[in-house]
Amino acid sequence: MKRLTLALAFAALIPIANAVEYTQIQTDKSAINFVYKQMGVAVDGKFKKFSSQLSFDPAKPTAAKASFDVELGSVDTGAPEGDQEVAGKAWFNTKAFPTARFVSGTVKALGGNKYEVAGQLSIKGKTQDVVVPATFTAQGNTGVFDGSFIIRRADFTIGEGSWAKFDIVANDVQIKFRITASSK
Repeated sequence: MKRLTLALAFAALIPIANAVEYTQIQTDKSAINFVYKQMGVAVDGKFKKFSSQLSFDPAKPTAAKASFDVELGSVDTGAPEGDQEVAGKAWFNTKAFPTARFVSGTVKALGGNKYEVAGQLSIKGKTQDVVVPATFTAQGNTGVFDGSFIIRRADFTIGEGSWAKFDIVANDVQIKFRITASSK
């Protein structure tokens, strides 16, 4: 009987011992990428610089908080002239709007390792509500968040003047991310 009581007491402690709160973003193992279509052809790009604050405990997902600041001038389209064009006034206008920002509002567990993060995305002084589906995979004291969602560049006035049309560059832009975080 003593063994059973000890075994039950030990088993009750296991979830507490495994509870980990992920708070430290490992930017060298993380990425924020995007895909858009130019003249019907998919084009990949990424942002090289971003910062984040994160607090995620898989045992309490509704208490999670996250914010991301992306340096729009760190855009990498794969070509230096493309980077300069996109950073310019007609696209991101990085002189007036150097960062894009996402701030989470609510996190909903969907079962398994799937979550839905609702929040606000601000680009070029415009803010939109977005819902971001994501998965989370724990690997000891490290966790990986993967996800993607679509934004419409017209919602943020990305592409002004002759670029406001969608005949050359499509309106939909897929944002893809992989965020690696560790516990303290």
